[in-house]
This record gives sequence, C-alpha cells and structure tokens, in this order.
Amino acid sequence: MLTLYHAPQSRSTRVVALLHELDALDAVAIERVTIPRRDGSGGRDPRNPHPEGKVPFLVHDGVAVRESSAIMLHLADLFPEAGLTIPPGHPQRGAYLGWFAWYAGVVEPVMVFEAAGLAHPALAATFRDGEALRQRLREALAEGPFLFGDRFTAADLLLHSPYAWFGKPGDPVLDAWIDRCMARPGARFAADFDATPRSA
Repeated sequence: MLTLYHAPQSRSTRVVALLHELDALDAVAIERVTIPRRDGSGGRDPRNPHPEGKVPFLVHDGVAVRESSAIMLHLADLFPEAGLTIPPGHPQRGAYLGWFAWYAGVVEPVMVFEAAGLAHPALAATFRDGEALRQRLREALAEGPFLFGDRFTAADLLLHSPYAWFGKPGDPVLDAWIDRCMARPGARFAADFDATPRSA
C-alpha cells in the first residue's frame, strides 16, 4: 500500500503531478494534511506521520520515504512503464541520479538563500550561486528540450518545480524549458487538484 501525505500548494504538489504523469493515482492514496504556512496559517497535522510534520511524506507498505528527491525517484522506479525513469543498468542512470542529488544538495539551498537575500563567500563556495546553477541547467538543455534530450523524466519535473514556485529566471532557454514542464498534463492536474476543495 502506498500513501502520500500532501498539503496543497506545497512541495508535495510536484509529487501529485508526478503521480498523474505515472498514471499511478489509483495506486496511491493521497491524504491531505495541514502544515504551518509562512503567513501564520495552517499548523502541524497530527494525522501526518512525518517526524517534523512536513510534506511530502510517502509510506510504502509501512516503510517511510522522506524528501522530495527520494520520493520521486522511488515512485518513478515503481511505475517504470510510464517512461519517466532511467532504470538501473541504463548508461544514463548515474547522470539521472545525479540530478536528484544536485537538486537536494544545491538547488534548494541556493534558491532559498537567494529568496532570503543571503550571500556569503562560504555559501557560494559550498553550494555555488544562482548563476552557476542556471548555467548548469542551460548546458544540460543545449541538446534537447529536456534534461535528457527529447525525453521528459521525473528529473525535469523535480528540477523545474522551484521555478514554477519562485518564478521564471528570465533566461530564454530556461524559461522555455519551464514552460514546457508546466504545460505537462501532470502540472495542470496538480494545480486543479490543489484548487478543488476536499475534506482533509
């Protein structure tokens, strides 16, 4: 049994988008929970088993899977027929895994620092800066509309998601990629899903 703990308009929205892309909505129970919001609304939900009350949180046959990168990798591998994963043994598997680790280790910290107006040589040396981040994406997109050429994968879904939240960077290559990802059926479904009131 698979259960996703989800709060609308949060990091877990991208996991709902992925489930739609994977055609796995019937295989995963989505439990809406509340989380504390920056505007002071919401609050920790006692029904959410995440140790810190955060989302997304996936429980698979009683085993917890935390963090967006791990959850999205896990789900894409569970439903390989959708074609959004690069499977073990494939020559590009290592590069595919690298994008998920880079997202968690570099992209989120750098974008949060930028949004908060934080800058320090130690931060730039450890995590890079926003321009270095964007340059790596530009280089990856030079050979195709997505990170792996013509193939849209769960890596594209994850990597474009902070720009869908914070806004496009104003770079023609990146903006076009973000638009392509945001036009996907999963993104449209997740936006509608979050906008539709449901009992929690």
